[in-house]
Amino acid sequence: MDKLLFICSQNRWRSLTAERLFDGHPGALARSAGTEAGARVRVTAGHLGWADVVFVMEKRHADRLRAKFPGALAGKRLVNLRIPDDYQFQDAALVALLREKLANYLGPQE
Repeated sequence: MDKLLFICSQNRWRSLTAERLFDGHPGALARSAGTEAGARVRVTAGHLGWADVVFVMEKRHADRLRAKFPGALAGKRLVNLRIPDDYQFQDAALVALLREKLANYLGPQE
């Protein structure tokens, strides 16, 4: 079972949509968190320790994780999905984009 962690800024739209979309995908468990102080769920070293793969929405999220949690990221696969903060929670365009980008890592979703 692959443990997937999705990270955005506030954990309200992009990463939460990804968690809901991919948790339960065959062979995968998903969680999500945010990098900012006001995030719905703020990322911790524990989240990073749990994850097999960490997906960030933007480069700045990866930079923040590397700066704050260098030890927790050691040996982890960190993937930048390059999804801008232009979408609402469960936005159909965001769902389609996540499916497209994650197909390379998880295979197509039914």
